[in-house]
Amino acid sequence: MKKVIPVFMLLIITALISVSCKSIPPVDKVPEALREPISKADAARQRAIDFESPAYFPSEWEAAEAQYNVAKEMPRSNNAEIQLAVTAYNSAAESYDAIFRKTVPLYAQAREDEILAAREKLISTGFTEYFPDYLESADKITLTALDQYEANEYYKARETAAKALNEYETLLLGADVYLARQEVIDRGFSKYDEDNFSKADEVAETAIKEYEAGNKEIAVETAQEALLRYNLVLSNAWSAYSVERQISAGRERELALDEKANIASRDLFREADAIYNEAGANLTKQNFQEAAIQYIDAEAMFALSRKDTAERRQKAEAAIRIADEKIEESGESGSEAERLIEGGSR
Repeated sequence: MKKVIPVFMLLIITALISVSCKSIPPVDKVPEALREPISKADAARQRAIDFESPAYFPSEWEAAEAQYNVAKEMPRSNNAEIQLAVTAYNSAAESYDAIFRKTVPLYAQAREDEILAAREKLISTGFTEYFPDYLESADKITLTALDQYEANEYYKARETAAKALNEYETLLLGADVYLARQEVIDRGFSKYDEDNFSKADEVAETAIKEYEAGNKEIAVETAQEALLRYNLVLSNAWSAYSVERQISAGRERELALDEKANIASRDLFREADAIYNEAGANLTKQNFQEAAIQYIDAEAMFALSRKDTAERRQKAEAAIRIADEKIEESGESGSEAERLIEGGSR
């Protein structure tokens, strides 16, 4: 059985096809005279965007964008209209370039500030004293970026500046590794986790070799592992060390109580006891480093209260001794007086 399509359905389908075809815009063939101005405006616009002009000069950027949008919407049906569009695109390009020229010094200064801040932070760690060649290498990259900027090679300068900043930041990671290791050594903490400390040293040496071989990404990953291991040593050490200091401070506290320092040197003892209790709270919270330092302070304060008590006791004993001597002298003087009186009456 044949299906009959109603006439009105055919009309609807035809209408839809017609509308669909009209909605597809024809390929816009740009007139020859407009190609260069459009390319110039687009390049100027992108250059300004690449160097963050919209952020530095937002109001001027909006005005330039308005010019650009007007140029895009201008008719191009004849030579006169095309020439007006050419003028509009050139004007937009000039506006973008003007903003760019004002932006470049500010952008360059911002990058310089970032680089110098990273460099100063690196130097402050003391790391470069042991690895001066690394700093010199990074400085050379920075100077290259400066030369490129002064030669108006802005894209090259931007890329090189980013490379210099990355170099300083990589060295800062190396400095963190160095400082973590140095803290372990200075505090004598390696004994608390010898396995991790030994492994951290091996990984750190590998990181240095990879860096010197130019394998920066591998060097960074390896250095991060070394830093993790050194920090783990420090964490484990502080945990054990804080307990040791708790025991030592507790022992000193008992001695102070035995010697009645809580009475004879009440203020010092109370201050020491407050620190001791705060250390206990930090130990419970697993703030091991804070707890250890506070236990050290408390132990010193308890010892000071004992010393103060001993000095007070010595002064008291000396005062009693002097008083006794005066009493004895007074008794001898009385006897002598009696003897003289008796002798005089005979």
